[in-house]
Amino acid sequence: MGNVRPERVKRAARELLRRYPDKFTTDFEENKKILDSIAVIPSPKLKNRIAGYITRLVTLSQSRSD
Repeated sequence: MGNVRPERVKRAARELLRRYPDKFTTDFEENKKILDSIAVIPSPKLKNRIAGYITRLVTLSQSRSD
């Protein structure tokens, strides 16, 4: 079973990846810092969820391209 994420987390993460495809990495902590610099996210919990999903998407896309 995988993680269930709210649609707003998925939508925000996909939009940020579409706008800034080269900024994000497979490192969660680095992605949190990048989010702080490019987006205003109202709560730490939401920021962590978006950063985690972005990390997951970047990791999956890199493993598919190898």
